[in-house]
Amino acid sequence: MPSASGSTGVKTVAMGLALGAASACGPAAAQPRAQIVQRYAAPEATQAVAVDDRFFYAIGNAVIGKYDKRSGQRVARWEERPGGRIAHLNSGIVIGAELHCAHSNYPETPMVSSIEVFDTARMAHLRSVPLPVGLGSATWIDSRDGSWWVTFAHYAGKGGEPGKGPEATRLVQFDPEWRVRSRWSFPAAVVARWDGMSSSGGTWVDERRLITTGHHAPELYILELPASGAELALRGIVAIESEGQGIAFDRGAGLLYSIQRRTREVLASKVIAQQ
Repeated sequence: MPSASGSTGVKTVAMGLALGAASACGPAAAQPRAQIVQRYAAPEATQAVAVDDRFFYAIGNAVIGKYDKRSGQRVARWEERPGGRIAHLNSGIVIGAELHCAHSNYPETPMVSSIEVFDTARMAHLRSVPLPVGLGSATWIDSRDGSWWVTFAHYAGKGGEPGKGPEATRLVQFDPEWRVRSRWSFPAAVVARWDGMSSSGGTWVDERRLITTGHHAPELYILELPASGAELALRGIVAIESEGQGIAFDRGAGLLYSIQRRTREVLASKVIAQQ
């Protein structure tokens, strides 16, 4: 299976030092923060952002804007036709010339999820990959080491299913044919900070660590796969201007891309250690 665009490792010293400090000190210690280095106006930016070498993709429920990173100008746009099937796109990743987006029927229940795949050159929808029923609402996707990684959300209120709250959210590892390999729960300390919602974004930063977001808190959660057991470990919390939603890591530039939903902006940040 191809790797996500630019997924050759963490290349920025600032990002590496900050995450290392967070891991070593633990969540109770002083944490790093995300410093905004670029802002882009992007009216589609209500759910997430994805990134490749030259462009970023501002993602809304049923619309995607393709923007040149250097100029900030929109160069192409896809939008679902009225009454079309695609209703709630979430986080996405670029793999080669394809944008893969998590998608669900939120806030409808029972939850139904899929991966929607787009041609980034033509900004055209290519295909849908149905995901197993019963896992939850797919909110973010990544690709690493021959596996797909998808988080399935559960909610306390709107869009939730009886008997399942945010604590039922799971990170699920799939093989290349979309068969479930493993699954992990999120730490209770992170679930509490979701405030009844769930994990809206996430991306791998090295072999064991993820940066994840909630739905509306201005925070990043550094999580680590456990050596044993089925619960992710919290290694740090990073302050960021963006209020939750989907994120993307530009490994070539060493920048974390996020959105500010209320202002319809895409933000590019460096994560730096607090003094």
